[in-house]
Amino acid sequence: MEWLSEFGAIAAMQGFNGLSVFCVLLLMALGLAIIFGQMGVINMAHGEFLTIGAYTTYLLSSLTLDYFPALQPYYFFFAIALSFVVAGAVGWLVEWAMISRLYNRPLDTLLATWGLSLFMQQGFRSIFGAREVSATPPEWLMGSFSLSDAIDIPRNGVFTMALTVLMTGAVFVLLYRSRWGLQVRATVQNRMMSRAVGINTRKVDRMTFALGCGIAGVAGAAFTTIGSTGPTAGSLYIVDTFLVVVFGGAQSLFGTIASAFAIAQTQSVSEFFMSGSMAKVLTLSAVILILMLRPQGLFTSKVRK
Repeated sequence: MEWLSEFGAIAAMQGFNGLSVFCVLLLMALGLAIIFGQMGVINMAHGEFLTIGAYTTYLLSSLTLDYFPALQPYYFFFAIALSFVVAGAVGWLVEWAMISRLYNRPLDTLLATWGLSLFMQQGFRSIFGAREVSATPPEWLMGSFSLSDAIDIPRNGVFTMALTVLMTGAVFVLLYRSRWGLQVRATVQNRMMSRAVGINTRKVDRMTFALGCGIAGVAGAAFTTIGSTGPTAGSLYIVDTFLVVVFGGAQSLFGTIASAFAIAQTQSVSEFFMSGSMAKVLTLSAVILILMLRPQGLFTSKVRK
């Protein structure tokens, strides 16, 4: 029975690793679900906004260690807020300068944002260099909680999960319990009628895009607790993030959560039994099979025709 207990401990650790991946994927997918699901914009540069958040956290970490070491235990909370603001501000500028001219042209937005992602990656290389960098986490984020002799739960994973729950709740309140969210949903369902009743749809689009990018920035801050940051760090998540949004249903918040959990857990558990590449193939094959049976995704929003 000893082997059974060891297998259970390993399965529990792999499951928790899957939860850590789930948190980053969900934070990324929440932003993309707002941009792609609510606005219909295919943002191939979404991963780079994660990178902006990660580099913002790294810079704040370095400045705190060099000039304000007494604030080191608290800087991470400021880093999360600053990552949201910086990524959101860049997203606002991108929507104003480029995306606003490409609405109702999905192929053009795909090509334009793909070019933007390459431009941003080169900008990261020029500013920060090609080597990966790591933020120094506060001491309270280091170490783990021991649930048993064989199971240790990392503190940074617990914090990332708490942050994800908080952000998910905030997005739900914004979209379904606020006047701004009502304007967003009205604009999605009927743009011309929304204009007729006095909704500034251009402002709604700009703020929606900025919000989605800001949430990706928060995902970047969370990412620094589980990995190092490089110019292409965000692009590694973009395919999985699109899978999450399409698989769950482009306009469904609950579908985004469910599909992020399913994909992250499937990939994490399968990586224990096979190579990382084969785990990716297995996950992608399962998603494609389900989408062949249900092309609209697992969950769809009911819209009156």
